Amino acid sequence: MKAAATREVRDASGNLLSDGDSVTLIKDLKVKGANQTLKQGTVIRSIRLTDNDDEVDCRHDTIKGLVLRTEFVRKR
Repeated sequence: MKAAATREVRDASGNLLSDGDSVTLIKDLKVKGANQTLKQGTVIRSIRLTDNDDEVDCRHDTIKGLVLRTEFVRKR
């Protein structure tokens, strides 16, 4: 059997992300299906890492089940 590889999920600045971190958006993002735009500087709390290293699962006050690409967030 293979040993479990340690995954390194990094934000747009290269900082290491982990479950429960807070991140800030670095760009205005239109949210598909919600008819809403999340503005640059919006703080997202308690992220969860996904199986895909380029995406994080999170919640926002008005949007549940939000998935963000790591290239658009920076660790707080």
